Amino acid sequence: MMDDSKIDPKDLPSMGYFNGRQHFYPIRVFYEDTDFSGVVYYANYLRFLERARSSFFRLAGVGHAELLEREVPLAFVIRKINLDYKRSAKIDDVLSVMTSYDSFKGARLLVTQKIYRGTELLLTADSEAACIDLDGRPKRAPKEMMEKLSPFLLKANTNET
Repeated sequence: MMDDSKIDPKDLPSMGYFNGRQHFYPIRVFYEDTDFSGVVYYANYLRFLERARSSFFRLAGVGHAELLEREVPLAFVIRKINLDYKRSAKIDDVLSVMTSYDSFKGARLLVTQKIYRGTELLLTADSEAACIDLDGRPKRAPKEMMEKLSPFLLKANTNET
C-alpha cells in the first residue's frame, strides 16, 4: 500500500473538500461514462456516488483499508439506495457530488447525496449503508471512527440502538 504522506499533495487525486458538514467531490464525465449518445449511462451515477462516499471517509480520516486491518475486519455495504434522476449529465460535463453522512443508528449509516452540474441539480440519492464483519453480520462502527465522523453528523449522539 502506498503511503500518501510521502507524496506531494499536488500529485494526489482530489478527494474533494468539506463545506461545513457537507463534502463536495468533483467528477469529470469521460467517454467511458456515457452511452452511444454521449449521455451518462444511468448505472454510472452509482459509481460517482461511491467515489464521493469513499472520498468523504478518507478526507475525514477513515480509511477502508484500515477497517479491513482491524482485529475484527469491518466493511461497509449499501443496504438500500433510492435515486431520483432529474436531468442527464453529458460527456465532458464537470459535476460535483455533495455528500452528507446524516446519522448512525446501530450498524446503519444514513447518507444523503446530490449531483450537480454547476447549480443545476441532476440527481438526488438517499442510501443506507451497513457496517458489517466479513461474515456479513451487522456491527457497530468502531468508537474511533465515530469520533472522526461525529462532527459531520446531524446529531451529536447518533449511534444508538
